[in-house]
Amino acid sequence: MKFLPLTLTGRAVRLEPLAEVHHAALERNGADAEVWRWMTFAPADPREKVRAWCAKLGAMQARGEAVAFAIVDAARGEAVGGTVLFDYAEAHKHVEIGYTWLARTAWRTAINTEAKYLLLRHAFETLGLNRVQLKTDARNERSQAAIARLGAVREGVWRAHMVLPDGHVRDSVVFSIIAAEWPAVKTRLEQSMDR
Repeated sequence: MKFLPLTLTGRAVRLEPLAEVHHAALERNGADAEVWRWMTFAPADPREKVRAWCAKLGAMQARGEAVAFAIVDAARGEAVGGTVLFDYAEAHKHVEIGYTWLARTAWRTAINTEAKYLLLRHAFETLGLNRVQLKTDARNERSQAAIARLGAVREGVWRAHMVLPDGHVRDSVVFSIIAAEWPAVKTRLEQSMDR
């Protein structure tokens, strides 16, 4: 089964299939080098990193390997980041959420929480998956804390997992949420978003 682009809508955020119409706002909101500090895209200029992200994930989406989303701040009506569902295994019923980035103005806001909630709800309740995985650079403590706040379980570290464009050999911390945990995670996230 190929991934089909779709829109997921919440109160604070809309996840829209990545399209050319989002690129200008993504370039504006991704112009901060700190946004890209732990990402695996090579260009030095942050706007070039946004372009590389859009090209790579747009191509994966065109091949049916991923669903790439622009994260749209519903209040502003503007794309403030992106995220992707990929590494889908229909037979094993799992998917990964990754390649996620947000403008610094969206950090620690309802936008990230609700975006993950919409993706998780889609994965467990629409696709009927058993597992959703998330990975991050072992040095990225902010991302690890955000993933843990979702209710994901830290499974361990994939040592020497990736070679980054600067030559650094990255260890990746792996988290997951499984179907049996989803009801409690869902309740926790809904309570968090209602605050």
